Amino acid sequence: MKIGIDKMAFATTDEYIDLRELARKRGDEPDKYTIGIGQDRQAVVPASQDIVTLGAAAAEKLLTDDDKKHLSTVIVATESGIDNSKASAIYVKHFLGLDDFVRTVELKEACYSATAGIQFAKGLVAMDPQSAVLVIAADIARYGLETPGEVTQGAGAVAMLITATPHVLALEDTAVSYTKDVMDFWRPLYATEAHVDGKYSTNVYIEFFLQCWQRYRQLTGRQLDDFAALAFHLPFTKMGKKALEGLLQDDHSPIAEKMREQLTASQKYCREVGNLYTGSLYLGLMSLLQNGQVKAGDRIGLFSYGSGAEGEFYSGILQDGFEKYLSNVKADLADRHQVSIEEYEQQFNSQLGMNPDDVELDWEKDPAPFVLKGQKDYKRVYGKGEN
Repeated sequence: MKIGIDKMAFATTDEYIDLRELARKRGDEPDKYTIGIGQDRQAVVPASQDIVTLGAAAAEKLLTDDDKKHLSTVIVATESGIDNSKASAIYVKHFLGLDDFVRTVELKEACYSATAGIQFAKGLVAMDPQSAVLVIAADIARYGLETPGEVTQGAGAVAMLITATPHVLALEDTAVSYTKDVMDFWRPLYATEAHVDGKYSTNVYIEFFLQCWQRYRQLTGRQLDDFAALAFHLPFTKMGKKALEGLLQDDHSPIAEKMREQLTASQKYCREVGNLYTGSLYLGLMSLLQNGQVKAGDRIGLFSYGSGAEGEFYSGILQDGFEKYLSNVKADLADRHQVSIEEYEQQFNSQLGMNPDDVELDWEKDPAPFVLKGQKDYKRVYGKGEN
């Protein structure tokens, strides 16, 4: 039985900043951001958007009425949770108008949990091949204004439908997970911004990729030339390059150069949006499929990583006509508008955050299909956009 990703869709906000402008504002050389980090633009999040609205917007793009009839489960993977108890998937389920006989759950393990969600979904579909599972990776990456991590912020959601008739990627059986207790990145319950040891986290990321890759090779016997491309978790695009070069090192053979070219294709969208945490790998996969040199029958390797830390390497085979089952990311990115650094800073500081007070947000001008209108009696108030 084939089980895998049937459809994929992406959503982000309609605003962005140019990181060259941010660099100049912060007294840095633009090349430090665009070359050293590998980012060009960054999504800006209005107060009327959060992981619920972003996740629902991505899911709405791919779900048909027939899909909804077969949905057994909605999984939202995030490290930007809005409640310590209630799953964000319940809000998304309501927005999408799904049947009440649907399971909803939220998963957390830093940037890795969307991959766990896909693996869990695979098991659920194996038990009931007529069912489908919606996995949504939705996050807002925040490190704070004028911090070292500011350039690696971002926001967005990737929605994926997992079925026994996948049109995008049929998942192969072997998956290698690797977990160790390390403190490279974390966000305590009292904090709205993350703490990160950047250089240490990069080294852990590379170590976990190499460990997972070597174990995968031992279990399958596959080599690099069995793959058309490798897709990486891309909190910033230079991270994927560091991991790939850790594997290739001085290898400049045709297969090594091909992997470098495919990595560049997978980085394209992430350079324009920034860090999606749980969604970064999967936006990178969409970028590879829409900008790389891939075809049906190709094997794609995927490396997922979440600080704290957990890594996983797994693979899948591209299906005939996969191009038709991806949302148009290029068009979405082209439809955004640039805001000034001052506007971005104001938006950053206007987030609802951990404020217990009643709040009415200025949401009327937000063109998104779903919006956060504010908070009343300690409850978030959502609605559909009016634009």
